[in-house]
Amino acid sequence: MNVSKFFIVMGIIFLLIGIIWSVVGKLPGDISFKRGNFSFHFPIMTSIVVSIILSLIFFIIGRFR
Repeated sequence: MNVSKFFIVMGIIFLLIGIIWSVVGKLPGDISFKRGNFSFHFPIMTSIVVSIILSLIFFIIGRFR
């Protein structure tokens, strides 16, 4: 796979992730609370999902190298 095809595929993947993320918004398991004028948001479940997706992408890329 040459570099241009790789960037096209990665662009499509990031586009799909962005669309899904904007539709879903916040995943269950994300911690957030608001008290007065202070708000705190810790996206633990989103971090886990992004980590799994990136691990799979890098695993697939590594298999083709």
